[in-house]
Amino acid sequence: MSRLHYRRLLRAPLLLACLLLAGVLPASADDYTRTRHPVVLVHGLFGFDAIGGVYGYWFGIPEALRAGGARVHVAQVAATQSNEVRGEALIDQLEHLQALHGYGKFNLIGHSQGGPTARYVAAVRPDLVASMTSVGSPHAGSKVADFVGTTLPEGSPLRPLVASFVNAFAGLIGLLSGSDDTQDSLAALAALESAGSARFNARYPQGAPTTACGSGAASVNGIRYYSLGGTSRGTHLLDASDVAMVAGGLLFGGEANDGLVGRCSSHWGQVIRDDYAWNHLDEVNQIAGLRGLFSSSPTSVYRSQVNRLKNAGL
Repeated sequence: MSRLHYRRLLRAPLLLACLLLAGVLPASADDYTRTRHPVVLVHGLFGFDAIGGVYGYWFGIPEALRAGGARVHVAQVAATQSNEVRGEALIDQLEHLQALHGYGKFNLIGHSQGGPTARYVAAVRPDLVASMTSVGSPHAGSKVADFVGTTLPEGSPLRPLVASFVNAFAGLIGLLSGSDDTQDSLAALAALESAGSARFNARYPQGAPTTACGSGAASVNGIRYYSLGGTSRGTHLLDASDVAMVAGGLLFGGEANDGLVGRCSSHWGQVIRDDYAWNHLDEVNQIAGLRGLFSSSPTSVYRSQVNRLKNAGL
């Protein structure tokens, strides 16, 4: 028997033992997103947790985060309301989660108006918040909201009529998602206009950019602040919502935007990235995951951000 053949015979039992052990021992669990504090996702304007308990606003994102070990909860606040009213509702939900699960603090991730909503909570109840990440949030206001406000100024007879229809639509969203929150589209409009955003920022400046289109403090009162956003409008031919994103983008002139929010307006705290090839709905993997062929996967980006929180001890 050759020496080479003899060595192969000796290796065979060892290889067999390894294969048997691999079949018996459990595979190591993915802990890529296993943060110290749970993650709470906060929806934006006209948002919801899940329609009919099935179709989620954050399409596929909670599942992707949980697959990596994260504890994830999806908040349900009014579809149309002021930042403060939405924020107080979020505080109630966080306190409920504390009582139910024994949590200490939370990592808040807010999309669109969910960003200022989360900022309000971080400012008035810092004991509840470990970090705040905003995605495509109009921190400096939205030119789309400014256009609506100018088109329907205070005193216009159409203003309350349109508001009643919008409130009814928002109420339907609430009904379908199991919520009976009071809707106030005019309060939401005031919060999203540039002037209203400036007033809100003056009251709650934690993490505000220190230069035009720059970054803000990464940590204030022990709370970490992050932001990211997109700068595309039409991203998929089969996505009917892209028409609205393209139309909204026309109001920004030459400013980079996601169809509803300008690139610089999305800045708050540490800016992770502000030019993903996403429109405003792509930022939450809508509709049904349709996005540009070569754009970043939203679920992967959220996983990466939550991993960043994990590595920061949050």
